[in-house]
Amino acid sequence: PMHVFPVTVSLAAIASFAVAVPHVSIPMQRGQVVAVANVARASGTFEVKLTPQTNGVEVDSKDLGRLTIDKTFRGDLSGTSHGQMLTAITRVKGSAGYVAIERVTGSLHGKRGSFVLQHNGVMDRDTQQLTIVVVPDSGTDDLAGISGSMTISITEGKHLYVLEYTLDEP
Repeated sequence: PMHVFPVTVSLAAIASFAVAVPHVSIPMQRGQVVAVANVARASGTFEVKLTPQTNGVEVDSKDLGRLTIDKTFRGDLSGTSHGQMLTAITRVKGSAGYVAIERVTGSLHGKRGSFVLQHNGVMDRDTQQLTIVVVPDSGTDDLAGISGSMTISITEGKHLYVLEYTLDEP
């Protein structure tokens, strides 16, 4: 049987936070030069299913949770993703955090393969910060050498993504 962790009531807040933050920063090393002309932009919609997980292991705190992530992407990125999310909800309304890892598999502007996205989200009394980056060297097949970042938002009930990326050519 599926067990729901104790913070299910706040799952909607975490889920909204995980898909509604419009700002994403691209981490850069000091002195790194980014050639903007080489950055490609992919956009479209996605559907997401978050499923609470326990696997028989009880978390010793009512404010920590673990979920699986299953997404279907449409648009310039067409495919699916599967991953895991860890959440923390505080006693202060509007404050929470989550981290997640998901492997995206499909086609990006006609190139097939997979890559991994890493999420880091913090909500500080409703002030939200979300960074989603492509894990370095995680690309496979036609997507080997991909790097970049993703923004996600909800507009009129639709989940939207924008992936800005570069792809090293072999």
